[in-house]
Amino acid sequence: MSDTAKKRIFTPVRTIFLLLTAACMVLIFCFSMDNADDSSDKSGRIVTAVVHTFVSDFDTLPEQEQTEIIDKTTHIVRKLAHFTEFAALGLCVSCTVGKRKLLTLGTAGTVAFCFLYACTDELHQYFVPGRACRFTDVLIDTSGSCTGMLLSLLCLYLVTRRAESATH
Repeated sequence: MSDTAKKRIFTPVRTIFLLLTAACMVLIFCFSMDNADDSSDKSGRIVTAVVHTFVSDFDTLPEQEQTEIIDKTTHIVRKLAHFTEFAALGLCVSCTVGKRKLLTLGTAGTVAFCFLYACTDELHQYFVPGRACRFTDVLIDTSGSCTGMLLSLLCLYLVTRRAESATH
């Protein structure tokens, strides 16, 4: 069997990452199914915790200032959620693809897959009451995917180097 054929075989680790990829996709889909009120409630709980953690005198601030802080924090938390869930997807897809160099077809495929899934996620949200379809979110999602993929490549590189040094 050639080296290329060996790389395409799903090892137990790659199979686990394939299952984790599917789990990430289902989780993203489920989050996107939430209507605007449910989505706001979920992020609102996180926003409240963040604001009370980082703004110690929040409760004593004027109401207008509290509203501004909540609005800005909500925007940041929601965009970070997009970035983070797609970073997890990018990491899992990349690990499913397996060990490779940065500039390869596997890397391009990982980015393309995550980009297309981000597009379908935004399209899905278009049909959910109160939600919107935003290309900026696709870009945030894709950036998260690229970050997760780069993290996976770094981890794969470090694990490979450690294994090689242990055998010498």
